[in-house]
Amino acid sequence: MGKVTGFKEYARETPPRRPVSERVNDWFEVYLEFPEDKVRIQGARCMDCGVPFCHTGCPLNNIIPDWNDLVYRDRWRDAIRMLHATNNFPEFTGRICPAPCEAACVLGINEPPVTIKAIERAIVDHAWRRGWIRPEPPEVRTGKRVAIVGSGPAGLAAAQQLNRAGHWVTVFEKADRIGGLLRYGIPDFKMEKRYLDRRLEQLVAEGVQFVTRAHVGRNVPVEDLRKDFDALLIAVGAEQPRDLNVPGRELKGIHFAMDFLSQQNKRNAGDRDLAADETRYPEPILATGKRVVIIGGGDTGADCLGTCHRQKALSVHQFEILPRPPEERSPLTPWPLWPLQLRSESSHEEGGIREWSISTTGFSGDENGHVRKLHAVRVGPPPNFEPIPGTDITMDVDLVLLAMGFLGPVRRDVLEPLGVELDARGNVKTDENYMSSVPGVFAAGDARRGQSLVVWAIAEGRQAARAIDRWLMGETRLP
Repeated sequence: MGKVTGFKEYARETPPRRPVSERVNDWFEVYLEFPEDKVRIQGARCMDCGVPFCHTGCPLNNIIPDWNDLVYRDRWRDAIRMLHATNNFPEFTGRICPAPCEAACVLGINEPPVTIKAIERAIVDHAWRRGWIRPEPPEVRTGKRVAIVGSGPAGLAAAQQLNRAGHWVTVFEKADRIGGLLRYGIPDFKMEKRYLDRRLEQLVAEGVQFVTRAHVGRNVPVEDLRKDFDALLIAVGAEQPRDLNVPGRELKGIHFAMDFLSQQNKRNAGDRDLAADETRYPEPILATGKRVVIIGGGDTGADCLGTCHRQKALSVHQFEILPRPPEERSPLTPWPLWPLQLRSESSHEEGGIREWSISTTGFSGDENGHVRKLHAVRVGPPPNFEPIPGTDITMDVDLVLLAMGFLGPVRRDVLEPLGVELDARGNVKTDENYMSSVPGVFAAGDARRGQSLVVWAIAEGRQAARAIDRWLMGETRLP
């Protein structure tokens, strides 16, 4: 390493956030730029640890110590080359990945870990500013055609890899814009869509074809894809939300989180006719001036929280059925495992009330059929979550957002017509080569593994592309 004593000399430092009073009044990213001299110092903290567990903490197996060292040495062009060797879209992971690599950092055993995520983001942003990231179309075409259903991170990563292998790739997306969860699930204050658009321009210049408003299984017959393409990749994500089966669920004003988030992203993109979209609730879902309860304490719930702040909700509560995590790493999840501990996102810093060990038991409404009260009870620890006598809660509410995770891919349009076998959790079952039970039909990302992280989606897209290339050509040179 360039600075073998750096971890002793320098403290961990992360990019500063914009003031809360400023950022809740707009939709721009919450983080400020991290000066490059500080990024280099953070790169110097990377230890000569012998066995870099950050490699295994990262599903992409990013070569983290190497590009940390290159940044410290001011060799930014070499750093982006090393970063792109394993990650197609580091500007996405550098913004929205929870950084399991940092949880596995050896320095993190007894000191704050290396700021891997911030360094990653700084490398790719530096490279874009310098004009080093350009289209890389293949020199030779194989004549093989691959269809990809879904344009989220798994589909995009697979598309770029397969296209660079020389295949003709067409990505079918049911929405009006490309990007999947990156476009409509991630709020702009976490990742502005200009970063996504910039990458899409690169993919188009490389030869990837995109077809929007192409809902496979509805206006695009599955049979046509099987007939017109040599291979098919299912990358539709895990869009089936977990519902809450309690009395009063049918009342107006109770919505799935993703419908709420996608509508706001459409507004930010300039859309005004939200009734034309394909959400389950075509009427506008707004928190403005309302008493809001978010059910679910994960990342999606935090995204709803930040969106409610910017829509100027009257009040926001976030409920989680699990007990409050410990402030520090739980002994049940020792290093280098992903730690069970309390995490506070930028949205929590902005306001709202978080409550743990609460189970919602029902809703009641007014004469117009709109939700007005939420009924809940405090519960004991998992797995039973036994109600605690005498802890019943009734709250006044105007809007309830269900952010309790997802149950796998929607089966109706793509999976059932294809006849692919599903696993016990309802995801597409594949072999070790990412192929489903139907020859020539592959799956990757959340559709294959269930709800997961963006870094897992990119990793799966890359591995599926390698498997498809081998299946089509008998061999592969894709990493």
